[in-house]
Amino acid sequence: MAGRSVSYPGVVRFAAFEVDLRTGELRKQGIKIRLQEKPFQILALLLERPGELVTREELRQKLWSADTFVDFDHSLGTAIAKLRQALGDSAQSSRFVETVGGRGYRFIAPLIASDPNPSPATAPAASPDTQVRPPADPSARRLQRVAAAIAVGLISGALLIAVFLGLNIAGSRDWLRRQSNRPVHSLAVLPLENLPADPAQDYFADGMTDALIANLAQIGNLRVISRTSAMQYKATKKPLSQIARELNVEAVLEGSVLRSENRVRITAELVDANSDTHLWAGTYERDLRDVLSLQGAVARDIAQQIRVKLTPEQHARLSGSQAVDPEAYQLYIKGRYFWVKRDQESLNRAMDYFRQAVDHDPGYAAAYSGIADCYLLFGSSFDVGGQAPSEVLPKARSAAMKALELDSGLAEPHNSIAYVRLNSDWDWPGAEAEFKRSLELNPGYSHGHHWYAHLLFSSGRTEEALAESRRALELDPLSPIINLHLGWHYLYTRQYDRALDQLAKTLELNPNYALAHWYRGLAFEQKKMYPEALNEMSRARDLLPGNLAVESDIGHVYAVSGNKREAERIISVLKRESAHRYVNLYELSSIYLGLGANDHAFESLEGAFRERSDQMIYLKVDPRLDAVRSDPRFQDLVRRVGIPD
Repeated sequence: MAGRSVSYPGVVRFAAFEVDLRTGELRKQGIKIRLQEKPFQILALLLERPGELVTREELRQKLWSADTFVDFDHSLGTAIAKLRQALGDSAQSSRFVETVGGRGYRFIAPLIASDPNPSPATAPAASPDTQVRPPADPSARRLQRVAAAIAVGLISGALLIAVFLGLNIAGSRDWLRRQSNRPVHSLAVLPLENLPADPAQDYFADGMTDALIANLAQIGNLRVISRTSAMQYKATKKPLSQIARELNVEAVLEGSVLRSENRVRITAELVDANSDTHLWAGTYERDLRDVLSLQGAVARDIAQQIRVKLTPEQHARLSGSQAVDPEAYQLYIKGRYFWVKRDQESLNRAMDYFRQAVDHDPGYAAAYSGIADCYLLFGSSFDVGGQAPSEVLPKARSAAMKALELDSGLAEPHNSIAYVRLNSDWDWPGAEAEFKRSLELNPGYSHGHHWYAHLLFSSGRTEEALAESRRALELDPLSPIINLHLGWHYLYTRQYDRALDQLAKTLELNPNYALAHWYRGLAFEQKKMYPEALNEMSRARDLLPGNLAVESDIGHVYAVSGNKREAERIISVLKRESAHRYVNLYELSSIYLGLGANDHAFESLEGAFRERSDQMIYLKVDPRLDAVRSDPRFQDLVRRVGIPD
């Protein structure tokens, strides 16, 4: 039928539905379904041209009076959502009403048209060949009687249910209302569609998605899937129900973002993943300067719709967003776009964007937080590395403190300060207080749980650390680094087979994830499977060219496996490199320990102590140090680092 307008005598049928265009009624299997006037009018227009695109402008001209752009968008989105709800349809896997990206809608189900009340004079007479005759077989007659009895029973049951609901006997109607409006406890925000599909604006759509996730994650009794996992579904064709199963959530938020000069519009729809039914839809438009208030408004409305109670602090946080310089905001989200890539080139670009954002708006707290996060990764052996922690962590602290001076309610700078207090100050109580404050402000911050687990684990609180690791994984189940973190936990608790299994799962998410190969090498080494260890670590070295920490760990494998020549060669390489770049002396000490050169090992550990190596907090749990734990020099070092008993 596509491509032409079809005229019907008054009643249109499709699937189990019947639409009476004369009375304005929608029925499903004979039962009338309540549908408001505007959604019904849209349905009627779509049915006039099945298979054809009906543009938004056509709908506006025919069904709306001259109104503001925002009001029309909101009204149309709400009407389409109510229509889909009545039909049991969804935007993601449409059976009836298909959304044509930013242009309009199309009715895609096959139609059957007929007049529901043909007059006897015009009704065609049945021919002898098509008349229904009674079955001659007695068993067939019995089946016919059974079928009739079942039909009567079903009708009677339906009438009885209607009576119960109508009279609210035993609170039946209230129970049904509660069941159909259950609170939602877990939610995934899918990447917002970039309208129009301009690749140069991808960073903006991703940034708005990040902001919605971050705002919703602040709601303590709502589990919101973190950015890394949500972004795996960008441009996906998977049904919402499948996505929900993979992420273990009850509801999914999808939508689009359109930026036009200094205006931004978000259209969002919330879908119950279990029943694939519409829960809520809304459209919001603001000046880009007020984009933070727009994001807060969306989060507040969603919380209200899914019956999540906000604390006064959460409500104030989502309501009190200040204006932001539009140019600074765009520079900031470009910075975050590159920061999540976590490689040297991307981090350098991220830092540049964050600094430009500060230049445009020196009062923009989030940009200072971004600068702090870059410095943290610059000083990490297992991320970009390459810079001495003693040089970069004080800079991270300074940027984070500036962010909190401007906005004490940001979770991320509290987390950054906690990291510095743990890894540079070796202040476990102070770090724990900052981690807890960060998680109070944003309970759904997966990296907050991830880094807090490091504090718990390094101080010997392994069960608490495992709980935080698993919480981080619940929030970000498809994140390679969060999956890796759980494998690291098993590695340092001497559960090497579990570590290998977990790291293999991590590589299923990203076969080229260098850290997963690296940590599998460490696990194989502890199992004395040295060829396998070298194979995995060599793969990590190929994926991380120039990373001297993985080179050091390869040297340790050579040392413990008896290949003294190769171990000493790598020591020479590291010493030569240290003349013009940072070499983590903690890692160098591990090669000496493998060779049994304990005096040289402790000299290197003293150097690591002076430079505040990020590995020093793991002295009590690193299995490579087991051979020297009884040495008084080791016990004195643990005491001076201040690791809690």
